[in-house]
Amino acid sequence: MDPQSLSLTELLSISSTSFILIFLAEFGDKSQLVCMTLAAKHRPWPVLLGASAAFILLNLLAVVFGAAVASWIPDFWLALIVAGLFGFFGIQSLLNKDESLDEDATQARASHSLFVTSFLMIFAAEFGDKTQLAVAGLASTYQGLPVWIGATIALLATTALGIIVGQRLLKRLPLRLIHKFSGVLFLLLALAALYHAFI
Repeated sequence: MDPQSLSLTELLSISSTSFILIFLAEFGDKSQLVCMTLAAKHRPWPVLLGASAAFILLNLLAVVFGAAVASWIPDFWLALIVAGLFGFFGIQSLLNKDESLDEDATQARASHSLFVTSFLMIFAAEFGDKTQLAVAGLASTYQGLPVWIGATIALLATTALGIIVGQRLLKRLPLRLIHKFSGVLFLLLALAALYHAFI
């Protein structure tokens, strides 16, 4: 079906279906936890923009190439890449002993690397994941444009919710405790990825 032949009602219907399915699938998933953890330690906007860019690209790949996207990189190597990223950031968080990060240093780091960090972590974690496969499946059944719109809005919404929770967490817990929590979470995600690679 040509996108121009879609009525507004059909566009809204397909987009709404995609939004509901992807929002429910992603709510509480690892990418939302990653965004929550990053936002608890750093400024929220670079995290939101980096994650959003990753989701926009991932959904575009899913819609354009369908389920073939997941076959680009073998599951074993993809899981090792994810484990390596999560392990690196987990160790980095656990080794961070500075309880009172200088605001200027935090902002400088965010402007230079937080966008890239968020993008890479979300892209690696979600590439070929169930959410991307769900988007590919929807795009093989329905028109691609409304599927992409609904799925992307859903992922941006779950990301924003995770960031809001992360920011509220920052106001209630000491920064050192947040570093320890995020380090343990990233290491657990790394172990889960390794388990997926070898089992």
